[in-house]
Amino acid sequence: MKKLFTILAFILPVIAGAQQKLNLFSPSDYMWMNVGNAGFTTDQAFSTSLKFSPSGEPYVAFSDQANSTRATVMKFDGNDWVTVGTAGFSSGTASSTSLAFSPAGEPYVAFKDYGNSYKATVMKFDGAGWVNVGTAGFSADEVYFTNIAFSPAGLPYVVYEDMGNSGKTTVMKFDGASWVTVGTAGFSGGEVACTIIAFGPGGEPYVEYCDAAYSYKPVVMKFDGISWVTIGTAGFSDGDVDWPGFAFNPVSGEPCVAYIDYAHSLKATAMKFDGANWVVIGHVGFSAGKTDCTTLAFSPSGEPYVGYADSSVSAKATVMKFDGVNWVNVGAEGFSAGKSDYACLAFSPLGNPYLAYRDVGNSGKATVMKYDAPAGIHEDPHPELSFYPNPATDKITVETSGTTKESFLAISDMEGRELIRQKMADSKTVVDISNLPGGVYFVRLTSDKTIETGKIVKQ
Repeated sequence: MKKLFTILAFILPVIAGAQQKLNLFSPSDYMWMNVGNAGFTTDQAFSTSLKFSPSGEPYVAFSDQANSTRATVMKFDGNDWVTVGTAGFSSGTASSTSLAFSPAGEPYVAFKDYGNSYKATVMKFDGAGWVNVGTAGFSADEVYFTNIAFSPAGLPYVVYEDMGNSGKTTVMKFDGASWVTVGTAGFSGGEVACTIIAFGPGGEPYVEYCDAAYSYKPVVMKFDGISWVTIGTAGFSDGDVDWPGFAFNPVSGEPCVAYIDYAHSLKATAMKFDGANWVVIGHVGFSAGKTDCTTLAFSPSGEPYVGYADSSVSAKATVMKFDGVNWVNVGAEGFSAGKSDYACLAFSPLGNPYLAYRDVGNSGKATVMKYDAPAGIHEDPHPELSFYPNPATDKITVETSGTTKESFLAISDMEGRELIRQKMADSKTVVDISNLPGGVYFVRLTSDKTIETGKIVKQ
């Protein structure tokens, strides 16, 4: 009886009138929402890498099962996920795909290139097609864990496990004419895994990796212009780690890592370098269960966010942030449809956390979700949006007396899955909901200035 009362209390306010003003977006409505369709790729996607273009569009690079596991890049144009150039543009299978944008806004993808003796290759989209940056297969030998980033001067740098140098770490950069080694090739203590490159506040390249010379604990090094030097202590975690994330706090400038912590029941742990030592952020093993595919990103205000697949919720996607005192969930735990793999977390220019992943709940295809709590959105105290009829059977009419410039209307189910999305071209728009099952749905209008939300009942 209590459950029935709760459901009625939720629905009755929605159906009280035939025409209803939408409520302003409030913290109680924040949730993880699909960006476009869930499982938007043609087939399974591996090694998903998520980045935002300088103009704010989310791009995803991945190894594309629909195209013989070659590299493909797609972007969300505000309405749909569309292929950038040709799908499957690499010469052969591509693994460890890593995406970055040049200062000019060109997407670059680094990968292990099976079409070129398993060596490293970087390609960019020049506006017409995907072209090699320098020579394809430029590394000395086979590589693993390719990762790309741009220097402040606009040069692409790539780090990888270098099988031509006993599986140690090597970094190369493209100087405009050719790929050249940065410092010494194979500079790590031993064989490595999970190499990542990023640039510090001073413009120096930093790398993070798990080093066999230190029982696969994490090591962070930077290039000081002459050689690679260790930041703090090499192998600074309590035990060996896997799936490390590496990023700089945009406020403090501190380098930080997050990882699967084998010394603490395979839960997630994050650490930062405070200028003297590597110290734990919050407490070790902060996740509810064992983790997989950890990924780290910082909000514009400097809060660390960590995403992962959480065994306590059937290996579904979970994101937590450190609020200065504790690690707290961002939205619901286990918000993905099924198990998540190859998670990659990034923030939009507006400050929204986005998570891209291989979505086992959608046949292993790629899905991108965002936590719908945009920063910098003006909350208009006089909402000008209404919709009717409510309840509805096959169509609803949405009216606004405000701006429709760059406005998008979205309808989502109670689990946050976006089912309908269309652009508001006029002040009055009719939306076909005939294909939706009966139930309660969220309606959201996003413009360049406001977000307004409400609920409808489909009979």
